[in-house]
Amino acid sequence: MDSGLDYYRECKYNNLVIFGTKIIEEIVMKIVIVGCGNVGTALAEQLCREEHNITVVDEKEELVRNIANTYDIMGIVGNGAVYSIQQEAGVGEADLLIAVTGKDELNLLCCLIARKAGGCHTIARVRNPVYYREIAYIKEELGLSLVINPEYAVAAEMARLLKFPSALKIDTFSKGRIELVKYRICEDSVLCDMQLKDVTSRFKSDILICVVERGDEIYIPGGNFALQANDTITIVASSAKIAAFFKKLKVPTTRAKDVLIVGGGETTYYLAKQLVDMGIKVKIIDKSKERCEELSELVPQALIIWGDGTERELLMEEGLALTEAFVSMTNFDEENIMLSLFARSLSKAKIITRLHRIAYDEIIDNMDLGSIVYPKYITAETIIKFVRAMHNSMESNIETLYRLNDNRVEALEFLIREDCPLIGIPLQELKLKKNLLVCSINHKGNISTPGGQSIMQVGDTVVVVTTITGFHDIKDILEKD
Repeated sequence: MDSGLDYYRECKYNNLVIFGTKIIEEIVMKIVIVGCGNVGTALAEQLCREEHNITVVDEKEELVRNIANTYDIMGIVGNGAVYSIQQEAGVGEADLLIAVTGKDELNLLCCLIARKAGGCHTIARVRNPVYYREIAYIKEELGLSLVINPEYAVAAEMARLLKFPSALKIDTFSKGRIELVKYRICEDSVLCDMQLKDVTSRFKSDILICVVERGDEIYIPGGNFALQANDTITIVASSAKIAAFFKKLKVPTTRAKDVLIVGGGETTYYLAKQLVDMGIKVKIIDKSKERCEELSELVPQALIIWGDGTERELLMEEGLALTEAFVSMTNFDEENIMLSLFARSLSKAKIITRLHRIAYDEIIDNMDLGSIVYPKYITAETIIKFVRAMHNSMESNIETLYRLNDNRVEALEFLIREDCPLIGIPLQELKLKKNLLVCSINHKGNISTPGGQSIMQVGDTVVVVTTITGFHDIKDILEKD
């Protein structure tokens, strides 16, 4: 290290100010968010919760004022790609600038100026498929820390759900080796009134039910917890073990053979490409003739229909009653809700509903809309993972982070390093915090559901689910003396 100043600069991003070897102060990250739409708002809310110093920038005064007042943060009205506006927002002292406006070019320009003016880390939202195909080049040339394409991320989640239609939501750890699967218990399920301690023995399945959502309540359940009809449960295990468990429940585990999609936007394009590669027949309805022609060229294997997907007669003609999966992706939440309810009334199809706003989440929760996908949360979650990793020290062992059940539960994957004080100690001897479960241990590719005698070893990855938010290290699972 050439100087103490260089050492300071390196440590600054690790949330520490160090002179010599003595820690003298903890730094709160300064983050500038350009764009106060759905994603920008979700980011401001979650990053404020993490107690970072947030400044938002947008040209629309009303949006800036609403966010600034709601979360008690600084707001700047102006074009985030203008040097003087970035200076006013404090980009020179910022650790990170996140550009999530509705325009790709503006986001990229914001990041370029921030890199030149402040030297901070930058994240850009890029949606145009033309840009996204060259994103590796763009990222390298502009020095971007992260590029997120919301439409592609949403499409990837939908594709996972159509691969396993019985799931409401699927998240993955350990490069796909471990899955978190969300599933709603139906009225006639054999799981009704069964205690969790009996589930594993009865079905001889190495799975763990780690979260139960019942109405407005969230539980990290113990062995005596009894399941009920309409509970939404989260199961953790390897993909193969979860599939075997659902087969024993006589729940369908095979992918949908065909899917009907209403709405032909960019998310539909990305989804159709993935589904075609999976061997699933795709039918898309869109009311724009020009867009239908574009999709016919972009995804020639799909059947593209020019028409109004909200018309009952057209949906019936195109086989809604017989399709195995239905995805509502128009530009209007109300239409998507209506279409999904209509599809549910006519068929047994796997339903996926895309929604942008959640102002009426209490009402929506009581509707049978199948798997509900919120693009802004998927985008924000990806960015939050990066911010967490950046905020933590070099010794951070968080590998993956998911927020579940309306952000009331966190599922984290930790890497066990050589200096971890928990190594070799049976779980039953550790004084763990309440409302927390150690759900899975990946030891050299061998996935197991831990018991009291299970131990952590160097190189393992461990999945923890908890209602306590803000963990940064595997040691955080322990009660403080």
